[in-house]
Amino acid sequence: MAEAVRRRRDPESRRLAIVTAAAELITEVGVDAITHRMVAARADVPLGATTQYFATLDDLRDAALQQLAAHVAEQMAAIREVISERGATPALLAELIHTALADATAVQADRAVVTAAVHDPRLRELAQHWTDELVGIFAPVHGDDRARAAAVFIDGVLWHAQIHEQPLDQHLIETALSGILGTAERTASPAPPSTA
Repeated sequence: MAEAVRRRRDPESRRLAIVTAAAELITEVGVDAITHRMVAARADVPLGATTQYFATLDDLRDAALQQLAAHVAEQMAAIREVISERGATPALLAELIHTALADATAVQADRAVVTAAVHDPRLRELAQHWTDELVGIFAPVHGDDRARAAAVFIDGVLWHAQIHEQPLDQHLIETALSGILGTAERTASPAPPSTA
């Protein structure tokens, strides 16, 4: 009750509660399934409050998707920092991916944004930016082609986690990434000249 009273007196808190509720629901039921009524119930606000802050359901969806996108961007920054410190090795990447897969909500948020990006050019640009960031992290060590292949594989691992009860085993992920990326020495060094 006290929380509801505080939100009534703080419009920004109420708006944030509505957006957060919409973002949670998007990860649970999908971007096209949410309604004002569902969001109001989740946020514990009157139904009219959702339209007071957001003129249309599309406006509310956009705000929720942007919140999800910001969350994924924060995670990407943290991953980039760890890789910068420890190196873009298959073992480290597999460890980071496996840890990320344990956070089902984060995986659902990432996939919700990517799914919505199929129809929303603004989100498509953002989703492509994430892939480009991964490629940018891997490419200096492993080359552009291998880096892009690894990014596509990681995207597939995330989709796999969404539709299977158990995420892929860390060792399997590492083995696959080792095959894709090879060793740093092999991918960073030019092939020896032919003597034929």
